[in-house]
Amino acid sequence: MKDENCDLKPTKSVKEKKLEVIDGVTIKYHANGKTIWSNGRIIDEQPEGYWEWYRADGTLKRSGHFEKGEPVGEWITYDGKGEKYKVTDRDK
Repeated sequence: MKDENCDLKPTKSVKEKKLEVIDGVTIKYHANGKTIWSNGRIIDEQPEGYWEWYRADGTLKRSGHFEKGEPVGEWITYDGKGEKYKVTDRDK
C-alpha cells in the first residue's frame, strides 16, 4: 500500500521522558521535564531495589522493591496528599 492511498495518518510520537543517572540512581522526569516521575536503580537493564514514583505536582504516588526486575514485598500507594493509602503484598 502506498502512503498517499493510506487513510491512516501518522500519530504524534510519544515524547520520551527526560532521564539522568546520578550515583547509580536512574531518575526519570514527567513530560514537563522538571518534576521527577520515578527514581531507582537499574542493574542489568532491570529495576532493582527500592523505587519511587511521583505525581506531576511532586507528591509521592507509589513505592516498592524489585528483585531482578520483578516487584516483591510490600508496595505502597499514596493518596494525592502523599499519605499512605493502600498496601499490597506482591509476594502473595
